[in-house]
Amino acid sequence: MNYLVAVLPDRIQAEAAYLALEREGINSTILGRGYKTADEFGLIDPNLQAKKQVKLMAYWLVPFGFFAGFTFSYITGLDTFAWAGEIGNHVVGGILGAASGAMGSVFVGGGVGLIIGGGDALPYRNRLDAGKYLIVVQGSETLSRQATRILRQFEPENIQGYADTSPV
Repeated sequence: MNYLVAVLPDRIQAEAAYLALEREGINSTILGRGYKTADEFGLIDPNLQAKKQVKLMAYWLVPFGFFAGFTFSYITGLDTFAWAGEIGNHVVGGILGAASGAMGSVFVGGGVGLIIGGGDALPYRNRLDAGKYLIVVQGSETLSRQATRILRQFEPENIQGYADTSPV
């Protein structure tokens, strides 16, 4: 299934685009004030998803990092922290490994996107928050091309197509 998302500046243009698509037999959805919200439509909140992924990664990366750091310190016999003693050195190595695991969960789990922003869902949510409207068309590639032709008449701020690559 393909998705086509067009950003329109106001309600009048969104309704006109919706009606033009409907006249051609193309079903679409309007997102914006007075219509479906991003959550009702199922537009994921990327910040929430990233936080979940970071937590999930941290559950196994932090203990693994501790074990790896402790083991590395034990095998190499490094005396990096003389004040900590022999066992303390291994524990400090484990703590540093756990910290590396936590850092890895942030980078690999998508936490960097929380800091610098990323993904397409957030800009669409921001546009909805700014009072703009989205027209979303779901269907085949042919339907998306036909809808694109119709929507271009309304001079959308942005029009973007997406292919759903999730397994059926």
